[in-house]
Amino acid sequence: MICDYHVHTKMSYDSNADIDCVINTAINKGMKYMAVTDHHDFDLDNRVFEQNPEVYYDTMAAFREKYKSKITISIGIELGIEACHHIRLAEFMKRRPFDFVIGSIHGVDGLDPYYKDYWDGLSTEEGMRKYFCAILESLNVFDDFDVLGHIDYAIRYADNKEKIRYSYNTYSDILDKILKKTISMGKGIEINTAGLRKGLKDTNPSREIIKKYREYGGSIITVGSDAHTPSDIGGDFDTARQILTDCGFTEYCVFVNRKPVFLPL
Repeated sequence: MICDYHVHTKMSYDSNADIDCVINTAINKGMKYMAVTDHHDFDLDNRVFEQNPEVYYDTMAAFREKYKSKITISIGIELGIEACHHIRLAEFMKRRPFDFVIGSIHGVDGLDPYYKDYWDGLSTEEGMRKYFCAILESLNVFDDFDVLGHIDYAIRYADNKEKIRYSYNTYSDILDKILKKTISMGKGIEINTAGLRKGLKDTNPSREIIKKYREYGGSIITVGSDAHTPSDIGGDFDTARQILTDCGFTEYCVFVNRKPVFLPL
């Protein structure tokens, strides 16, 4: 596959990656397309994870111009779409014409499952259901995104024994609602390979979820490493391609002006 559609730089709160280095790494790996998708989250764990959209967009536009003869760069953003912020999110999205938007849930009631305090007092099943409910709640009030990011992100940070037991079937009642709602909205999902580097034996979402998305008629899917360091760009894409093929996909997507363009696997 010739693109990475989930990449972070030093413009994200959790990355120190030099922007030139990120882009040149993608070029040197033979990629023809990439999307820089730095984080924007409101009120997450009482930390400042917010972008100034003008500064961010204009910074990336300069890099897009600089490298336009070598790679097509989409100015994307990974938007934390927690339902309680839907009005602020809508205002944010009016300020710059992003090429591509990943809608992700990083916070549930302001707490990120990355941190232990999210899980305090919750079993793994309770924590995952709480996370999936937050996704569904967000889909009911906000639709200005293109693909739903790492649908089962929270499992990355659950108890190690519970990661092994994790199964689509345990949560099929609510995951089916999420997938059907996403498809009905005309949105896609991503296959995010970071889970393979974070103690899971699978991508985010799991191949079970991806297969079910396909069975329900979903066709829009992007491929992203969720790289926060240049060395992770394109990481495990051979595995991602095999999973997509096994799940019945023959194409994946890049985006132009917020519209999916299908490329053969």
